[in-house]
Amino acid sequence: MFSLNPLLSIIDTHTGGEPTRVVIDSVDLIQSGAPQDNPNTQAKVGGWVDWLRQNDWIRRSLILEPRGAPWMVGAICFPATDPDVVCEIVFFNNTGYLGMCGHGLIGVVEALRHEGRIGVGCHRFGTPVGMVSATLEADGKVSIENVASYRFREDAKVDLTAALGSKTPGSLPKVVHGDVAYGGNWFYLVPVESLEGISLDDLTRYSTAIAQQLQRDGVRGAEDAIIDHVELCAPLTETLGCRSFVLCPGGHFDRSPCGTGTSAKMACLAASGKLSPGQWWRQESIIGSAFEGRYRWAENSEPGAILPNVRGRAFVTAKSQCVFDPLDDFRFGFETTT
Repeated sequence: MFSLNPLLSIIDTHTGGEPTRVVIDSVDLIQSGAPQDNPNTQAKVGGWVDWLRQNDWIRRSLILEPRGAPWMVGAICFPATDPDVVCEIVFFNNTGYLGMCGHGLIGVVEALRHEGRIGVGCHRFGTPVGMVSATLEADGKVSIENVASYRFREDAKVDLTAALGSKTPGSLPKVVHGDVAYGGNWFYLVPVESLEGISLDDLTRYSTAIAQQLQRDGVRGAEDAIIDHVELCAPLTETLGCRSFVLCPGGHFDRSPCGTGTSAKMACLAASGKLSPGQWWRQESIIGSAFEGRYRWAENSEPGAILPNVRGRAFVTAKSQCVFDPLDDFRFGFETTT
């Protein structure tokens, strides 16, 4: 059992406007509550995910109100068994645990740099979906090479007529045709003419209707995986790229351009022959921040899979120590419903 006052120091960062709450020093936390009789806990990132699910108050405390916010992402760095790996990272949000998080990894790298744990160069990290690398550049930017990404299904139709009625926001269609793709998380990517003039609330409702209809229609990823991200993509006029709106699993939009979403988008472009290996792609978020991406073909993976490289920048915004007052009924977070 945990004590009521575990040691939990946090470093807050943002990547392109999207916050990541990072726990670098997890040793005291582990010693106070990690099961010592489970070798997988120390050996595999999946073991840490299982352990966190059993101790879900950690995620809830960090991400939910009153200490957090529902659009925030968390990352805990666990000790790695491989000396060539910096740490093993588990990402999570307001509803659960994520396979991979591109903006979150960039935030972790910036937090480690800020604390003097790493310097300029290439560093390896373990995640629940596999090993990834991140190169810290001299100017502070970070380039991550993500896990193998690929398009799973092309031109999957979703009819929103029943869900939205006769009217959709802006020029967004009632019947959409999108691609199902994997970029460390599962995405349904919808090309649209424009996102201009459409409110964030309307974009959220529209994307939520898509996500719900995907579930009703039984549209899934590989091995019946739930598609928990929806990405609307409008082309840029002055460069090769798109402006995107990404709905995350917790029902909130990504303030950043989304690293795994950029990976999934490039996988679809590669599959269609619209983006060549090494060619730069610009992915802008709904608030105007941007990632740069390019790819190389992946070997020993799914047919047509790519290894995406996504470059962005994060900044540290705060450092703090969590306090768990036993008299505070909300010290482990609370959820609100709308």
